[in-house]
Amino acid sequence: MFFTYLRRELRRRRKAALVVASGLALGIALVIVVDSVSSGMGKAQEKVLQSLYGLGTDMTVTKAAEARSEAAGERPRFQFDAQDDSGGEQSSDRVMVQGFQTLASSTVTEVGEQDGVADAVGGLSLQVMKVSGEFTRGRFQQDGRSGQGGGPGGGQSSPQGRVEGGGADFDVNSYSVYGTDVTEPALGPLTSSEITDGRAFKTTETDAKVAVADSAYAKEKELETGDTVTVKGAGYKVIGIATATSGDAAANLYLPLKQAQTLAGAEDEVTTIYVKATDSQRIDSVKSVIQKNISGTTVTTSADLADTVSGSLSTASSLAAGVGKWLSAVVLVAAFLVAGLLTSSAVSRRVREFGTLKALGWRSGRVTRQVVGESMVQGLIGGALGIALGLAGAYAVTAVSPTLQAQLGGGSGGGGVGGPGGGGMGGPGRQAAAKTLDVALTAPVSLTTLALAVGLAVAGGLVAGAFGGWRASRLRPADALRRVG
Repeated sequence: MFFTYLRRELRRRRKAALVVASGLALGIALVIVVDSVSSGMGKAQEKVLQSLYGLGTDMTVTKAAEARSEAAGERPRFQFDAQDDSGGEQSSDRVMVQGFQTLASSTVTEVGEQDGVADAVGGLSLQVMKVSGEFTRGRFQQDGRSGQGGGPGGGQSSPQGRVEGGGADFDVNSYSVYGTDVTEPALGPLTSSEITDGRAFKTTETDAKVAVADSAYAKEKELETGDTVTVKGAGYKVIGIATATSGDAAANLYLPLKQAQTLAGAEDEVTTIYVKATDSQRIDSVKSVIQKNISGTTVTTSADLADTVSGSLSTASSLAAGVGKWLSAVVLVAAFLVAGLLTSSAVSRRVREFGTLKALGWRSGRVTRQVVGESMVQGLIGGALGIALGLAGAYAVTAVSPTLQAQLGGGSGGGGVGGPGGGGMGGPGRQAAAKTLDVALTAPVSLTTLALAVGLAVAGGLVAGAFGGWRASRLRPADALRRVG
């Protein structure tokens, strides 16, 4: 009886039911689109932060570089051996720790023992300046004139002339090297790049003379897998080419950590400690624990790095998170109220019907359940329409894929983990030079969003039913008799 009457009434008042369902559908569709776009913004920001951070890394621990003294601010000096013959090429490398003060390798173990830390890995950032070239000896050209000796009794004449040619032709090349812990491939700067040729480091190559080159640097220097690169007189075989998944690479060359420490004369020292928390919800508390127990260090999380991202991505993200969600909430509340008022108005026009049903023995509760049932069906229809509209809107955003720009501004000085030109990733010490990335926006719809839509549809039906049911429960059979005639 309940469902028969329900179906008959909805079919008889299909236009009114469609109006109520459409209002709810628009509100639900807007919520789906805004929630999906917000999710897409989050994924876009994560992609941008990967160029600053290693994948799987929750935070980094560093120690800010000391203020440079006058002596420390002197330019690097290069020494070359004197050679008798002309045309001999000479070169000299200067390997310097870049960005931060070094931390003892024992600090990595200490960080790893802190409460809430799942794993900790150290890395060493280096900058190499290579000066190479050759000296050319000049030639003495005699001009054909001779002069008298200047002694008291005269003397032998000496040739007169000038030195022509000669000089020096040297090239200065600067590139970044990063020492990574090959025993922990899941953490560290190399995780923000993908091996596109060759292979990655083996866990046994802790002190092997092998290297992985960034693809952009390899293209510039015409390096291929199997070639040998020389750093400070030591040859390293290129075993792989890595391509940054977004933004700049962390370094031009990656070496096993021990090899990097040897090159820099920084035995058992690191510049950055990459930390993985046991629970992503505990990142803030783990940060506090590390700062409290290991003095003098700076702990940077991905949330801290997000503050350095500006541009249209940041603006659009703020708009979606702020105005978009508030707009969705306002439209949804308005849709609920309109649905409730329309249902209440429909009950007013059905006074004679409900009064007659009560005269036939229907209790107020049964009449209320009938009205709520009709409203619930309208809400579910509105939910289905809203989900369809929302999915269409999210698909349209993904299909168009509007391009947003993210500007990666500088951090708090001190230099970052070097990328090409000194840029790169690595926490609070990122280089001041900004890097602009283009990120395509998508609008992924999750099951959670769909569940939210169904919940809103049910809630909308309940709100509308509550309005109409309350009105219907107050009707009396006498009201119906007054309208008969």
